[in-house]
Amino acid sequence: MVDSQSTPARQRPSIVSISSYLLFLFLALQVISLIITLSTFGKTRDALRAAYADSNTDGDQVADVFAVVGIGGSIVLLLLAVVLGVLALFNNQGRNGARITTWIVGGIMVCCVGGGLLSNAAGGFNTGGGNTSDGPSPEEIQRRLEEALPSWVTPVSLLLGVLSLIALIAALVLLALPKANPFFRKQTAAWEPPTPGASYPGNPQAPGQPGYPQASGEPGYPSSGEPSYPPPPAANRPDDTPPTDRPGSNPPPTS
Repeated sequence: MVDSQSTPARQRPSIVSISSYLLFLFLALQVISLIITLSTFGKTRDALRAAYADSNTDGDQVADVFAVVGIGGSIVLLLLAVVLGVLALFNNQGRNGARITTWIVGGIMVCCVGGGLLSNAAGGFNTGGGNTSDGPSPEEIQRRLEEALPSWVTPVSLLLGVLSLIALIAALVLLALPKANPFFRKQTAAWEPPTPGASYPGNPQAPGQPGYPQASGEPGYPSSGEPSYPPPPAANRPDDTPPTDRPGSNPPPTS
């Protein structure tokens, strides 16, 4: 049997470890972003109600849409970030399936985070209510949000989004480098020649199959030595003795 200790353990490349750390960083950044969104939700909702107070559009309805889109989207991003964190643990073990799944989920996250950054950079907050003639413009909504929210919220949220996008792209690129490919290949056990007296490891005996007894010597031959033969005839058999030697054969004495 091949000793399991003879198979060397795979050495994890540093780029795989760094990729996992970046995925953990991405998860932490998404947690911080969700905390900021939840902590400022009340002030954001009040600002939306005030912006739509003089219009025919229901401010409460706009605030509900913001709750579904803003908070719901942040929770979905956090759940996907948790999935990436779990995949990072399997990547550290050399699971190629986990690496492929990381690319798929990570690609979706790149589109989501990048799209959010582009939307904020393009025009800020837009609920769609500004299209009506009596509704506030997107610029007016953005101004009221900036007045209601603390001054650090917008730059910190933008910084978290940029760092998240950079960390995620870097993690996906590191997993795709050729140096990481050998670590994710399926490892085969090293072959060792069988030791004398041991069975060959590649051909195990099937259950229920009778084994062959080991021969202790040459079968079919007696082990006591040469076969016995009858003793040779004696030189003088009883029938060959002279008559005088036989009992009762002497003649009676003469008087």
